[in-house]
Amino acid sequence: MDSDHWDSDLQLLISLGRKLDQRNSSHGSIRDILIRCLLKIRDKNGRLAPLVANRIQRAYAARCGGRDIVLKARQVGISTYVAARFFIDTITRPGTLTVQVAHDQRAAEEIFRIVHRFQANLPERLREGALQTSRANARQLVFPLLDSEYRVETAGDANAGRGLTIQNLHCSEVARWPGDAADTLASLRAAVPPWGRIVLESTPNGAAGCFYEEWQKATQTGYVQHFFPWWWQAEYTVPGTHKLEMTEEERLLATEHGLTPGQIAFRRELRANLRGLAVQEFAEDPVSCFLSSGDCVFDVDILESQLGAMQREGRRQLENATEVRDHGRLRIWWPARRGSEYILGVDPAGGGSDGDFSSGELIERDTGLQCAELHGHFPPAVLASRIASLGREYNNALIAVERNNHGHAVLAYLTASERYTHIYEQRNQPGWLTTSATRPRMIEEFAAMLARAPQLFTSTRLLAECRTFVRRRDGSPAAAQGAHDDCVMAMAIALAVRAELAGPKKRWL
Repeated sequence: MDSDHWDSDLQLLISLGRKLDQRNSSHGSIRDILIRCLLKIRDKNGRLAPLVANRIQRAYAARCGGRDIVLKARQVGISTYVAARFFIDTITRPGTLTVQVAHDQRAAEEIFRIVHRFQANLPERLREGALQTSRANARQLVFPLLDSEYRVETAGDANAGRGLTIQNLHCSEVARWPGDAADTLASLRAAVPPWGRIVLESTPNGAAGCFYEEWQKATQTGYVQHFFPWWWQAEYTVPGTHKLEMTEEERLLATEHGLTPGQIAFRRELRANLRGLAVQEFAEDPVSCFLSSGDCVFDVDILESQLGAMQREGRRQLENATEVRDHGRLRIWWPARRGSEYILGVDPAGGGSDGDFSSGELIERDTGLQCAELHGHFPPAVLASRIASLGREYNNALIAVERNNHGHAVLAYLTASERYTHIYEQRNQPGWLTTSATRPRMIEEFAAMLARAPQLFTSTRLLAECRTFVRRRDGSPAAAQGAHDDCVMAMAIALAVRAELAGPKKRWL
């Protein structure tokens, strides 16, 4: 083929590269048309076929921006589709470097096979002319006439992305990156200019770690969130299933999301075969999917059951508390009863609007029933005023303030300014002291109570915090990265004090 053809083809590709996201009537964008016409994949039957976007891929294309984070079920085609979008960039926009980072060597090789298949099945005229490659090694394609390149790296490579300027960065299965994933991601991001594109995508892997944290703070960092449950993938169904006797939970799910009997049958098979991992590998919502790895301190099944029961009964506590005060910061479900005794556990914070919340959990001493919840950013003096007022309303409740850190100031205001006298003490010192010895037992007491009598807990905020309260690598229980545990700790203090009052004090000292 002569150089004149090469040049004309090259100029055509470059002109298309300037308007990839322009829409062409009902055929979609120029990028969509090029993907369909130029790129081939292996379909589910192993046959070579054009890449025609499925429902999930179309939904992603409709909302994606310059910074995207994708939480998904397994094998829904996002990695392939992002690779296709970035490959089109690479062959139409001169000077483009695309880097795709996989979590391990095997995944990197599989991704590169997909990308290499794109290149190997381009029209012969392009493949041998304008889009000829000067180098195509194990994980690299170079298009010299465009001065563009497509690389596939692994997250375990400490030098991935270093010294480069990356126009397109695709980070795949971030939740499974080895080592310090946050540090690796920070290094890669530093190589992308402000106008470059970044896509983070993964199936979930527990309520902790780099990807979980990125998902939680996406709205603050400017990333567009995309969540794709398993039922968006058309193949995930059991063919020929027309009638099925469903459980109440299955009926609710089918009604809410329009699922067919075949999809419910597929779901049953998933749960029978994958057991606890089904919720993680085949995600159904962007909360519970993070919590099936076994790291959650509390029993996830009990939490899900209680939250589901509350929703079915129309008791969405954030909306339907018996009484809501102080702009939603105080919620009351069970008013004080004459003759009853109450305990108010308090986890104080500094009061700044960007830090942790202060929380107070008020329970009935006799039953352990959660009656009220205080939650907000309060300076120590304001917090002392709020809890003193709540304590007086509940028959002069016993107030147990964690005296670690900010608790000292709260206790000082509680006694000096509020003149509140019914304050919990340990060894003649006011307040509850949380230590490395008492903290695990506090959480165990709470977990045991939740398992025995989940109906005692009426706050969706509290139960949501329980779902993101995990065991860290060193075994210590704490909120997952990006999550809060203020309500959990306040309730744990209240229940620990209740247990202490019912038994020997030395249990907690």
